[in-house]
Amino acid sequence: MDTLIPTSADLAGDQAVITRAEALRPAVEAASSEIEETRRLPPALLDKLHEARLFRLLLPRSSNGLETDPVTFFHVIEAIARSDASTAWCLSQAGGCAMAAAYLDLPVAQAIFGNDPRAVLAWGPGPRVKAVECEGGYKVTGVWAFASGGRHATWLGAHCPIYKADGSPRQNANGKQIERTMLVRTEGVEWTDIWNVVGLRGTASDQFALNDHFVRADHSITRDFERECREPGPLYRMSASTCYQVGFAGVALGIARGALDCFVDVARNKVPRGHKSPIRDNAVVQTNLAQAEINVRSARAYLLQSMAAIWKDLSAGATITVEQRIIVRGASTNAIHKAREAVDFAYNAAGATAIFESHPLERRFRDMHTVTQQLQGRLSHFETVGAWMMGADADLTFV
Repeated sequence: MDTLIPTSADLAGDQAVITRAEALRPAVEAASSEIEETRRLPPALLDKLHEARLFRLLLPRSSNGLETDPVTFFHVIEAIARSDASTAWCLSQAGGCAMAAAYLDLPVAQAIFGNDPRAVLAWGPGPRVKAVECEGGYKVTGVWAFASGGRHATWLGAHCPIYKADGSPRQNANGKQIERTMLVRTEGVEWTDIWNVVGLRGTASDQFALNDHFVRADHSITRDFERECREPGPLYRMSASTCYQVGFAGVALGIARGALDCFVDVARNKVPRGHKSPIRDNAVVQTNLAQAEINVRSARAYLLQSMAAIWKDLSAGATITVEQRIIVRGASTNAIHKAREAVDFAYNAAGATAIFESHPLERRFRDMHTVTQQLQGRLSHFETVGAWMMGADADLTFV
């Protein structure tokens, strides 16, 4: 890839923004138990997150957003994930969703995001949904799930295939059915609490439903950044999907960082049953810890260097290429799974200490294995990357 080499400053990101996130870590950590128990981000913590403007990281400046770069976005998400993965996950999801403002007419984006400093957009997939064209917009019906952060969101995105008024599919010039995302107020949906899960419990990734709900045409978007984007900045010459990959890799690496640091504290003091010396004196543990640390740091460095180099190209006026999207997909998936390996090591090596709900490793183990079950953690992404590298037929749907 012919690209500009990133400097140490490029890898560091915007320190003013990152410092605000670091300053919130004690508050996030203090709320962690409540987040787990209530399966929600508590109001007091939400107030702090909004005050620090962490829900507006990828929102255009024209809509009163920070419009920061993806390297800074990564650092913020990773920092918060060290204290609580659910909070970081919600911020990452909201960041990618906020990029939708770049596809809206400016007055609409201003009404949704700019005029409300606590605006948050959340969305999730829906397999049996539809939007039927009508005068002035669409009538939307369906059920959508996995809407991370939806319980504290002000708006929700309902992604739909489009149908004509007569019920026939609306197709593009290539014969493929057109799809759009409908933006609706949260008070207009019917919620179902489905989020009884292993990890990331605080994301409240519940299910919402609409029935023949009217959505104005100017409150719908395509998620294709090359078709309807009106913002000229480099952030919007890449897709929200790429930012999701970087952000959710940040969640995984933040969990791993916290797990390894926690394990070192355990290993220094715990003497396993039947042994005379602490875990730290075990040669196998010493070797495995070193490898886990190096693998996490290497995966993190590869992701950051790749994204920073791409960002320099975008800042110079380029639009992200398929090759660059492939690189980010491979780097982010690798980071997620190297993080998972590190967490597994820490959990297993800590022994029975880690199985109690009161222990930080137990929570991080559950959260980490929930991250890998999500779309961004699919091992099949490596197949896509490898196929593309060799010129074979590669499915670029999630690249």
